[in-house]
Amino acid sequence: MFKKLLILLFFIIPQCLFSQAQFVKDTLFASGDSVVVSATRSERKLSNSTVPVTLINAQTIQQTGSIRLTDILKEQTGLTMTSGFGAGVQLQGLNPDYTIILINGEPLVGRTAGVLDLNRIALGNIKKIEIVKGPSSSLYGSEAMAGVINIITDATSKIPLEASLRMGTYNTKDIILNNGLRSKSVFYQGFYNYYATDGYSIRPSSNNRITTPINRLTTSQQFKFNINDRTRILLNARLTDETIKSNIAVSNGGVTINSNGNEHNTDANLSATLNYHFTPNLKTSFRSYLTNYISKQDLLTISGAPYNDLLNHLFKRIENQTDWTLRKNLNGIFGMGAVWEGVKSSRYDSDKLRKENTIQYGFTQWEWTPINKLIIIGGIRFDKNASYASAWSPKLSMLYKLNPSHKIRLSIGQGFKAPDFRQLYLDFTNAAAGNYSVFGSAQAQKVIGQLSSLGQIGGLYNNYYLLKALQPESSTGMHLSWEWTPTNKTFISTQLFRNDITNLIEVQQVGTYISGAQIFSYLNIGRAFTQGAELEFKQNINNHLVLSGGYQYLITGDKDQIAQIKAGTVYTRNASNISTRLTMSDYIGLPNVSKHKAQLKINYSNDKGLFANFRIIYRSKWAVNNTNGNQVYDNGDDFAKSYYSLHSSMGKEFNNGIAVQIGADNINNYIDAIHLPNLAGRTYFINLKYQIKYKN
Repeated sequence: MFKKLLILLFFIIPQCLFSQAQFVKDTLFASGDSVVVSATRSERKLSNSTVPVTLINAQTIQQTGSIRLTDILKEQTGLTMTSGFGAGVQLQGLNPDYTIILINGEPLVGRTAGVLDLNRIALGNIKKIEIVKGPSSSLYGSEAMAGVINIITDATSKIPLEASLRMGTYNTKDIILNNGLRSKSVFYQGFYNYYATDGYSIRPSSNNRITTPINRLTTSQQFKFNINDRTRILLNARLTDETIKSNIAVSNGGVTINSNGNEHNTDANLSATLNYHFTPNLKTSFRSYLTNYISKQDLLTISGAPYNDLLNHLFKRIENQTDWTLRKNLNGIFGMGAVWEGVKSSRYDSDKLRKENTIQYGFTQWEWTPINKLIIIGGIRFDKNASYASAWSPKLSMLYKLNPSHKIRLSIGQGFKAPDFRQLYLDFTNAAAGNYSVFGSAQAQKVIGQLSSLGQIGGLYNNYYLLKALQPESSTGMHLSWEWTPTNKTFISTQLFRNDITNLIEVQQVGTYISGAQIFSYLNIGRAFTQGAELEFKQNINNHLVLSGGYQYLITGDKDQIAQIKAGTVYTRNASNISTRLTMSDYIGLPNVSKHKAQLKINYSNDKGLFANFRIIYRSKWAVNNTNGNQVYDNGDDFAKSYYSLHSSMGKEFNNGIAVQIGADNINNYIDAIHLPNLAGRTYFINLKYQIKYKN
């Protein structure tokens, strides 16, 4: 694979060596005049967005030394990285399966247990990342209940060649080539990335940190054709091919099972967009998208029993969106589309048959500016789902500019998450973790009934008889923010948010085998909430030094559990192992959620190309296991410890297009192999880069 990459480089580099070298510099922090698209599915200035948007530009990514999406997201206010089944992102306390991940507006697929592993997304050709917080199902449908993360690339780059080599701890190598060609009407960008590392444990519940070699090749090809003043065509192709050598240890019920083998993942995306302007006030776009994610894992347990896992997720979508400006202060968006998707998996009843589903949807959004200080946006979307209940998703947001220094944003919306294939059709017994089974709700009673007739069931719980067709999870989210810019060097933002979730789909144990191994399934039994506050600030100390930071205070809870605690029906055990009634003062809320998270960043840069930064990230403790058997997370349960990590990098950009960067992550060498398998110990890196751009 690496040889193939070198051959590609050999043929591509010569066509680019025709320009004079010069570095392109972006602003370190996004300004109010930056353009964003994810919040409203239309281009608008960040200063006029009615919902909270975090914008991360290319230079911020480069100067922190981030090479995977996880690297940069973990340093953002309100986002927490999770470690189960790869690296997922938790947004405002909601699990990874509630945040939709997009590349150029198109969704990525291939989740394991609801987690989309963000390690597979390279950042070498990213123009910017937009993060929209709060329910966004009115525009993006299912999986946008918590928010949207949109990764945006750009074929119109002024850089015909960029090449870099990064080397670091764990024998890590990261090679990047960006190749661009442009004319008056045609633009092209080719991106190639080869990543290899001896690695460390990245699997959940691993008991120790072990070598996990990874080889990953990513390439994307992007074309833009300006046919005429009215017509534009965009073509995108992306492929990621990844091989992981797995050596894992998983504990269940006090028994640890060791396994080793290989995992191979392929992620392919194709998209085409036609944009046409009828008039300056009326335009439309037609989009088509195809993506296929294939993951295959072959392991042998220490006893020699095989463990084979296959996931093949195919997703196809067509969509039309029309933007219409009726008058200066009123414009609307109309859209409709259809989705066809199917999954073949060894975790279902057969890996030869593809479970399929279709969705038709339509949406509209209207923006009204009654006065210069006030912008109001309202929208609604309807999703008709062939496999389960349909859903309406309304949203209303506003921006009020009190004066040039003060802005208030308020948004209220509903989001939903449809049951996925896993929750409907899973038929999975994990030989690598104690032979427990998980059955999807659509077939759990049938499969368990067959097992019972064969004499394999040891017992059934009461909630087994509650199994029925799943309904979509829904949420109502409110977000209020106040931004204050007292001077052109100071920015302060305060945000309050609340998310109420109903029909929460939870995994519940519904029975046991004769051997005592657990049997699980999925039920709509939960009502939960997350609420909190976020504070962000930026202070330009002088023309070269910037201090910035953020803090999140987060409270979560299960409403049904809270009602039971207040009724005095929930018990726990104290330090003397005496059973006592649980009080609200001991109640923790939802697991895997920290009450406090903060980061502080110091950035230095000058006109001679020198830059340096120092970042500190803090996360307070979080509940990981219910150890007292009451199914409620309280102060007597098992917690992961609070921690902080230090990160720094510095570099120099020279006028001849050469740049050098060195850095260190997790300088304080914090390690928690069980609860933070994605956090390596202290790591170092050095990055060499060469870049040229077109003459003016």
